[in-house]
Amino acid sequence: MTTTLDLEAVKQRQQINWTAGDYAVIGTTLQLVGESLCEAVDVRAGWQVVDLAAGNGNASLAAARRGCDVTAIDYVPALLEGLRARAAAEGLVIDAREGDAEAVDLPDGSADAVLSTFGIMFTADQERAAAELLRLCRPGGRIGLANWTPTGFVGQMFRTLGSFVPPPAGVRSPMEWGTEARLVELLGDGVASIGFAERDFVFRYRSAQDFLAAFRAYYGPMVKAFESLDDEGRAGLADALVALAESHNTATDGTLRLPSTYLEVVAVRV
Repeated sequence: MTTTLDLEAVKQRQQINWTAGDYAVIGTTLQLVGESLCEAVDVRAGWQVVDLAAGNGNASLAAARRGCDVTAIDYVPALLEGLRARAAAEGLVIDAREGDAEAVDLPDGSADAVLSTFGIMFTADQERAAAELLRLCRPGGRIGLANWTPTGFVGQMFRTLGSFVPPPAGVRSPMEWGTEARLVELLGDGVASIGFAERDFVFRYRSAQDFLAAFRAYYGPMVKAFESLDDEGRAGLADALVALAESHNTATDGTLRLPSTYLEVVAVRV
């Protein structure tokens, strides 16, 4: 008997997950990744830039600071409100729109660059999302992505979450976006060239317990994972996450320093 995967239901569940907590509290710490990506893509002043699954706007802000005309797309209204507030505080203009990264209401080839930092990798339908990256980007334009790798700290964190709260059967892991082979599959003949660089973002907290408290309160997928467990499950998950953080800690002064590997991708559209 063949079971048909309901990707629309998966998407709705994901949207609920990312609406839980307040991702902006965690997301804002990742601003450096948006700056690095814009430099890797070499965005130019006056370019039309689309930031997909923009969250609270790290890549959007970085592009706007470089003189680009930016449209930010995300399906969590609260994150877009935060993006608008961050832009206003800097005197930047960003067109922040509620929307689905798998079906963007913008014309074909309308962007000189399409970006996403730790966003589009979490879409339910990977092929459809990749098709939107290609559709939106003009010939000769650039696609820039920052995606967590499966072997890095965040990849292992999601693996730990999945061992307590299994993901929907049949759904491909978002961490596949952090592998060169999968990116080549997804973008395929739509790009003339594609380059990869492994980079580390370093999370910094006072302790592993401090890290857990922050992520448990604000990081939507973790918020929902803990909510779905009983007391014993919550205690087990908490212990596993603290142990994971401590095993990746490179600090020697009693604080927490977590290098978290991500794949920086720059592709040129055919």
